[in-house]
Amino acid sequence: MSTYPRRRILGTAVGVTAAAALPLTTAAPARAGERRGPWAAVPDPVPIALDDLFDNDGIDTASARGGDFDGSGYTFPGEELPAGRIEVDGVPFLFPAAAAGAHNNAVALGQRLGLPKGRYLSAFFLTAASYGNASGTATVHYADGTTSTASLGGADWYATGGPLSAPYRYRPDGGRDDHAVGIGVSEVWLDPAREAVALTLPVTSPAQPDKASLHLFALTLQPAADGRALTLRGPHSTPSLLDPSGAQSVEVTVVNAGTVAVLAADGVSVTVDVPGARTVQPAPIRRLDPGEQARVRIGIRNRPGTPPGTRRDGTVIVTGRGARAAAGRAPLTLGTADYAPTGASLAAHQAPYWFQGAKFGIFIHWGVYSVPAWSPVGKQYAEWYWNHMQDPANAVYAYHRDTYGADFAYDDFIPRFTADKFDPRAWVELFRDAGAQYHVLTSKHHEGFALWDTKVSDRNAVKAGPGRDLVKELFEASRRYTPELRRGLYFSMPEWFNPDNPWMGHAPRNPYTRQPVPYTGYTSGKDYVRDYQAPQMLELIHGYDPEIIWCDIGGANDSLHVLAEYFNHAKNRARPIDVTVNNRSGIDVHDFTTPEYTTYENTVVAKWESSRGLDPFSYGYNRATPDAAYMTAEEVVHSLVDIVSKNGNLLLDIGPRADGTIPDIMQTRLRETGAWLKVNGEAVYDTAYWSRMAQLGADLRFTVRPGEAFYIHSLAEPGPRLTVEAPVPVRAGDRVTLLGHDRPLTWTVSKGALVIDVPEAARKAGRYVWVFKVEWHR
Repeated sequence: MSTYPRRRILGTAVGVTAAAALPLTTAAPARAGERRGPWAAVPDPVPIALDDLFDNDGIDTASARGGDFDGSGYTFPGEELPAGRIEVDGVPFLFPAAAAGAHNNAVALGQRLGLPKGRYLSAFFLTAASYGNASGTATVHYADGTTSTASLGGADWYATGGPLSAPYRYRPDGGRDDHAVGIGVSEVWLDPAREAVALTLPVTSPAQPDKASLHLFALTLQPAADGRALTLRGPHSTPSLLDPSGAQSVEVTVVNAGTVAVLAADGVSVTVDVPGARTVQPAPIRRLDPGEQARVRIGIRNRPGTPPGTRRDGTVIVTGRGARAAAGRAPLTLGTADYAPTGASLAAHQAPYWFQGAKFGIFIHWGVYSVPAWSPVGKQYAEWYWNHMQDPANAVYAYHRDTYGADFAYDDFIPRFTADKFDPRAWVELFRDAGAQYHVLTSKHHEGFALWDTKVSDRNAVKAGPGRDLVKELFEASRRYTPELRRGLYFSMPEWFNPDNPWMGHAPRNPYTRQPVPYTGYTSGKDYVRDYQAPQMLELIHGYDPEIIWCDIGGANDSLHVLAEYFNHAKNRARPIDVTVNNRSGIDVHDFTTPEYTTYENTVVAKWESSRGLDPFSYGYNRATPDAAYMTAEEVVHSLVDIVSKNGNLLLDIGPRADGTIPDIMQTRLRETGAWLKVNGEAVYDTAYWSRMAQLGADLRFTVRPGEAFYIHSLAEPGPRLTVEAPVPVRAGDRVTLLGHDRPLTWTVSKGALVIDVPEAARKAGRYVWVFKVEWHR
C-alpha cells in the first residue's frame, strides 16, 4: 500500500453528505401555487446571506493577497471561482466575492444562524475543510421549541476537485501551488412538518495547522411544497448497462419535496424522452417519504440510425396518479462510443453497477515482502520493508541487520518467496465463504516484483522465486470454482528503486554501506513509462481481463492511453465486461476513491472504497503481529456496516505468507464474517444509503433496498425495546423483523420515533450487528 501525505489519504470524494455531485438540471423550478393535476409545484430554493457569520478570509487574487484559509497561509484563487449568484448541482447560491481583506467564509464553531421562519426540506451548504475532512452535528431549531440533528461536513479542500474547483491555490509566500482544490455541497435534512427558525453549526477546530476545520461559504434553503410534490436533481446519461434489458442507463435523483409520502399505489414512474432513443426500462418509485431522495436508473436504447456517442438534449419525466409530477432537461449521450485518451472522454466512465452493489471485497498483499514480513506491530506497513530498511532511524534497519546480516540484500529474499503451498482454489473458496463479491491481488507492489509472466522484465515470479504465474493461477481458479466473484489486480505505478525511474531517488543500494546492489531481472535503458509501466499494465489488461485495476501512488504515467485501451477492450470484447479503476493512476479520471484505514463520518455520494488489513496496521503479512491484535469478526462487521451505510465498499486485506498459506486467524475471521453475511447480507449487498442520514448516534446505521425495504443496523445488542429517534419510513401494514429471527416484531411510532419490541429470542438470534428490516407493503 501507499503512504500518502496526510492531506491525500482521505481520497478525492466530492462531498461528505448526501448532496450529490451531479450535473445541473436545466429545467427551471416550478413556481409556488402552480399545480399539475394531483401534484403541487415545488417552491424556489432560497439563498441565505452568511455575511454576518464570515470570520475567515480564504480567497485571494493575484493583486489582493493576505488571506489565510487553513491557518498556514494558503488560500483559494479568486480568479478561478465565481462570485454572486451561481448554481451548483442544480441549487442556487450566493457566493462571496474575493474582495481584498474581506471575510468570505465561516469556520464552524457552534454559531447559531437565524433562518427565515418556514417549512423546509433541506439546507444546502457550500463547504470545504482544511487539514482533513471535517464534520459534526448541526442542530435545527423549530418554532415549537423542538429540535432535530443531522451531520454537516466537508471534504478536505486539498483532496477533492469538488463541484467548484480551482487548478491551484496560493501559497503563503505569494506563489502558486499547482494542486487542485475544491468546494463541495453538503446537505442537512430538516423536518418539513415543523417550522424551522434557526440552525446551530457543528463545533470544529479554528483554522490552524494540523487541525480539521469545517468552512462554510454559502447556504440555500429548499422550502417544502404543500401536499404531494416531486422534483428532480441531476439527470445525466451513463455508459452503464441495466439488467435484464442490457439497456443504457440514465440516472436522476428524485426528491419528495412535499408533505405527503409517495406509495406504490401512486404508480410513480420515471422515463426519458429524447430524440434518437426510447425508454425500454422505466424506473418505478414505490416508496419515498417527505424529504427523501432516490437515485434511479432508467434504461434507454438507441433507435436505428442513431450511432453510439450521439449527443442530444432530452427530458427526464416523472409521472404518477395519471399526471406529470416533475421533469428536467439535460444533454444526454446516447450509447457509448469508443473512449479517447483524453480526460474529457474518460470522465464519462463510472463505477459499474456490480461494483456499487458488491460492497465487500478481499485485498491480497503478497510478494517478496512476505518473506521478511516484519515491522513494529500497529506502527507501519510490513510490505514497506525494503523502504523502511533504508532509514537508520527505522526499526526495520536494525532488525534486518541483526536477523539477516548487513550484506543480505533485499533481493536475496526472492528465492525464499516460494509459493510452494499456494492453493488458488482454497483461496477463492475462502473468499466466497467470507461473503466477498470480488478480490484484488497485488500484481506488482512498490518493490517491482511482478507476480505474472511479464515480457518486459525478468523481475517476475515466473523467472525467479516461485517459477509460476501466480496471477494466472488465481484467476483461472476463480473463474472455474467461484465464477460469481469478480477479479481485480492492484498495480503500483512507480517502483521504489527501479534504476530508470527510482521513486525514492536512487537505485538499489546496501543501506549499511551505501554501495550499489543489483536490481534482479532489470534490463537497463528503458523509458520507464513508455517501455515498462504502460506495457505491463496493457499485459494485465489483455492477458488477464481484470474487472478492477487498482492503481497506487500515481506519479509518471501514460494512464490516459492505458485507461482508454482498458475501457475499450472491456466493452468491445465478444462478451463485454464492466470494468473499473480507482483514483491513483496519476490522472484525475477515476471511478471511485480509496481512503486507507479510515472511513467517513457521513455519506459520500461519489463512490468510494475503504481498504484496510485485518492486521492493526499492515496489508502485507507481519510475523510480529499476535493473533489477539487482529480485527475481531465483530470489528469487521461493524466496519463493513458503517462503510456501506455511507455509500462505500470495504476492501478487507489479508497477507499470505511467502509459501502461499493464509494464516489461520485470517481464515477464521473471514469465515466468521461470511457466517454473519449469510444471515444479514440482504441488508448489505445491492443496498443504497438513506438520504436522510447514514447513522444515528454511535450505534445505529441505515441502509435501503429501493422499493422493497428499509434496514436499521444496531451495532450494540438491543434491549427489550429499540427506540429509533429518526423519521424511519414505516407505515401501518409494514412488517418489521429481525434478520435471523422469523417472527414479526411488534412496533409503534411514538412522538416521531420508531419503537420496536425485541423479545429475548430475537436478541439471541443476532450477533455482532442486529439488523431490523422494515418490509414495505404499500
